Amino acid sequence: MSINLTQFPEDLPVPVDDGAASHLFGSVLPAVELQSTDGSLVNLRQLHGRWVIYVYPMTRRPDVPLPDGWDGIPGARGCTPQSCSFRDHYSELQALNTGVFGLSTQTSEYQREARDRLHLPFQLLSDSSLRLKSIMRLPAFTVAGMELFKRLTLIAHDARIEHVFYPVFPPDENADEVLAWLQKNDQPQGARP
Repeated sequence: MSINLTQFPEDLPVPVDDGAASHLFGSVLPAVELQSTDGSLVNLRQLHGRWVIYVYPMTRRPDVPLPDGWDGIPGARGCTPQSCSFRDHYSELQALNTGVFGLSTQTSEYQREARDRLHLPFQLLSDSSLRLKSIMRLPAFTVAGMELFKRLTLIAHDARIEHVFYPVFPPDENADEVLAWLQKNDQPQGARP
């Protein structure tokens, strides 16, 4: 039986705010270089202008099964719908002078498949070494021997975190929430990433 990766069951458990991201607001992104799906290294501290960084557990390849019990983990399911939502709103984000990155613990090679298959107009960043997770104390969980991020979205301006969405649910509505926040919190003209 084939699973539709752009939809998820309606009876998924809803994640609760466990406070694991409350320390992030107002902090500065560290000078960590992350591998991007375009082959470049992105130093988060050097991001100028406004950026949305949506942090997600993992995307699933159509030919690889999800870990056992995946749908029972609150907030785990929905990475593909979330990515597609940011893709679909990409031009609106650009109009608001805002760049976008997706971020997970998967390797860039693995992420590249998802970026290409989903036709994402932005890059995905890999923290496969868990360095950023350790430095920023990003919330995570372990399943099937993998340490994965809990879903959250950061809005940063000149590398300082202005807003944190956590927990993110449902994931396919996150881009709408981000756009609404950005529209209420304009940034200076000409600060385009």
